[in-house]
Amino acid sequence: MSSSLSDSENNIPSTSTDELQFHMDDDQIMIETSAAEKSNASVQQDDTTDEIWRNIENSRVRFPMTRDDHRQGLKRSTTLKSPNLTGPEGEVVIPTTDHDSSKQSASASPMGTDGVGGGRDGESSDKDKSGRGSLDNKTILKPSPSVGTSLLNLVTEATSAKSNGTESSSSSMMDEAWERLRSSFVYFQKKPVGTLAALDPSAEALNYNQAILQVFVRDFVPTALACLMRVPDPEPEIVKNFLLKTLHLQGWKKTIDNFTLGEGVMPASFKVMYDSYQEKDVLKADFGGSAIGRVAPVDSGFWWIILLRSYTKCTGDYTLSERPEVQKGMKLILNLCLSDGFDTFPTLLCADGCSMIDRRMGIYGYPIEIQALFFFALRCAQQMLKQDSDSNRLIERIERRITALSYHIRNYYWLDFTQLNNIYRYKTEEYSHTAVNKFNVIPESIPDWVFDFMPLRGGYFIGNVSPARMDFRWFLIGNCIAILSSLATLAQATAIMDLVEERWEDLIGEMPLKIAYPALEGYQWRIVTGCDPKNIRWSYHNGGSWPVLLWLLTAACIKAGRPQIAKRAIELVEQRLSKDGWPEYYDGKKGRYIGKQARKYQTWSISGYLVAKLMIENPSNLAMISLEEDKKIEKPRLTRSASWSCSR
Repeated sequence: MSSSLSDSENNIPSTSTDELQFHMDDDQIMIETSAAEKSNASVQQDDTTDEIWRNIENSRVRFPMTRDDHRQGLKRSTTLKSPNLTGPEGEVVIPTTDHDSSKQSASASPMGTDGVGGGRDGESSDKDKSGRGSLDNKTILKPSPSVGTSLLNLVTEATSAKSNGTESSSSSMMDEAWERLRSSFVYFQKKPVGTLAALDPSAEALNYNQAILQVFVRDFVPTALACLMRVPDPEPEIVKNFLLKTLHLQGWKKTIDNFTLGEGVMPASFKVMYDSYQEKDVLKADFGGSAIGRVAPVDSGFWWIILLRSYTKCTGDYTLSERPEVQKGMKLILNLCLSDGFDTFPTLLCADGCSMIDRRMGIYGYPIEIQALFFFALRCAQQMLKQDSDSNRLIERIERRITALSYHIRNYYWLDFTQLNNIYRYKTEEYSHTAVNKFNVIPESIPDWVFDFMPLRGGYFIGNVSPARMDFRWFLIGNCIAILSSLATLAQATAIMDLVEERWEDLIGEMPLKIAYPALEGYQWRIVTGCDPKNIRWSYHNGGSWPVLLWLLTAACIKAGRPQIAKRAIELVEQRLSKDGWPEYYDGKKGRYIGKQARKYQTWSISGYLVAKLMIENPSNLAMISLEEDKKIEKPRLTRSASWSCSR
């Protein structure tokens, strides 16, 4: 079913990159200088900045567009500029355009922005390219403690790294990562279709050795992104083949212990095996029947839709997403998760073990990771569904769901200092529409650690919300995906970044980064995990540190205008990850020790590092895995319930 790339994809037309948005901190200390010093510094800053931006433009990776982009949401490229970010009072300013000028720019070129705050469609005017315009046409940004006073902070650090030999060390680590990644490729009918989970020579022959021979759907996502972002030669073929092969497996009859799964379920993994009877290689899929706990994956279908959009965004190959079988595959996934049920929540009801945390960890119900992925996949599908009567009805259902889902998550899952104080003072047993404590949460159920963990500045989406139960744990994947999909508002995205900075030792530590915080211990660990020996405190899913999550943090940091947070985390990873043999996870409160049962040369640890580096070096890559805020999603207007009206 897979096909080779068209000849047109080998053409490399000129393109441009995304605009960066940085924030500054209000209480940042400014050093007074004389007028002469300011003048000299300004000249040096302009010269250095111009040189850096010329180097970025000259080294840009260019992606082909096979036709005019008729969907604004799938436009690939925009312009990365070096604006004069300093206003008259020392504030940082970013040029903005009005709606009409955006339209005119878009008509001049099929290229546009997506995913990076402050972007615009089409070509920029000469005034915008120079970064100088009237202050009336600029937006003043609030300071951020992680960035400093100008873009030169990043420039200075990059120059210093070169002189200290850091860049050389990083380059050799990148070379090793690419070599190991390519050695993990899995081929079917002489075409690459995925990557092995790990190539650990110390793996035992029984048990996990069977797992590392699998091509896992969620594991392959960072590998796919690395192949799409690769400089100077992207490798989209493996991504295309993977999408088509997993789509083919979706059509199989799926049974676990004589129980038939829904038609739209995507496999958790597959492997290439030799069939001696047919005398050829065949694909064998696993839909959860071989998984620990025998749980079917909920996230595989969502990641498949998100990756399809990333592939389309990067290559401009709309023919893949518009194939009848691909359109049908998307609709099957969407119909499965949008089906009506006896539930008043717009969130998706899930079992333990249905996501990356694939063991019992108390995430049953409505985990934030699945809800954020659900929202992301729905918005990606909106952009890729073809216009016909059947799709239009599905799109209407999607729009209704994402409106309700965003309202639900933004209001009921959000926790900051103010909201924590409100919950602490909740009254219980409240009925009627005027109830404040809508889920009847008992204030005494708030764990003690939350009060110390919550800073005055910062916030996050908690792990789960259901009747009389709030899981206050921090889960990184759900919070980062919420930022990338714009499920989180701009204020919430900023608060999440503030929390990461304020609680750096807890969430990042010595090896980025915690999948969940804090760890379950003692009686709680025994009850919630079932005495799981792999999920002991500060290990594996129970507070372990996972290098693969570095790419998600990096993407979220760039989207929120805080790239220094990601840069700092990447530097920590570069100190140890390669020397330690690219392990899957680390143990300990600060991620200091290689995981007890961690396999080395884990493919997604390698690809997670590569994607993080490629995005930091070229922030326009963010557009592949990010969505701008949907202006249609607004807070619903509250009206009197229909049940209050009396019929006569």
